[in-house]
Amino acid sequence: MEEEQVKPQNDTAFTEDDDDPPTLSSHTLAALKEFLQQQQTITDQTAQTDGEGSETGEKVALIAEDWRLSQFWYDQLTAETVANEVHALLSNPSSLAVCIACPTLYAYIKKIYPSVNVQLLEYDKRFEQYGSDFTFYDYNKPEDLPDQFKHAFQVVVADPPYLSQECLEKVAQTISFLAIPGKSYVLLLTGDVQKDRAAELLGLHSCGFRPQHSSKLGNEFRLFTNYDPGMRLGGWELEK
Repeated sequence: MEEEQVKPQNDTAFTEDDDDPPTLSSHTLAALKEFLQQQQTITDQTAQTDGEGSETGEKVALIAEDWRLSQFWYDQLTAETVANEVHALLSNPSSLAVCIACPTLYAYIKKIYPSVNVQLLEYDKRFEQYGSDFTFYDYNKPEDLPDQFKHAFQVVVADPPYLSQECLEKVAQTISFLAIPGKSYVLLLTGDVQKDRAAELLGLHSCGFRPQHSSKLGNEFRLFTNYDPGMRLGGWELEK
């Protein structure tokens, strides 16, 4: 992790104009610390009571969102819907899926489908707890990844950390590095403002399904794919 610059990296909806951190009073910092401790306690308690294995409709216990990294997790419906889609796209047990900067999705996939082979590429090193499924990822170095990842994944899901052309272009490089040319399914979760860029860079079309976050955000989020999902995900939206 580069000490001189911390980048928001997970299921986030901030633009690069939000890079400069605000200065908080000691009272506000103390309140924030207390809130984060409470959130972690709730997470720990949920982890102790959660079941394992097949889909139950229960929420998955997640690491608390880190305010300093501008993290916002998907809500349960969004995470389960996309997890089910990933599972439907994998053609056999040996097929590989990868989640780029969307740890909520990774956690739900492993909860609902424990046997699925899925990797998490993530900037936040707290997710090293996932062991060999975790790989550190900085979108500024889009191809700084293990050689064995090149053209290895049948399903690639990405949620770029910023709503900017520069960020999407670099994440698109990562997607091209990971995907099997002409054979992989690509799903992109990002703001509606990226619609034209997603089509230009990756040939993606928007679906009717609207991703949501546990913390309600102002930016309208969309799900884009490089394949026609048919009746799933609300189908491709027809151009007006």
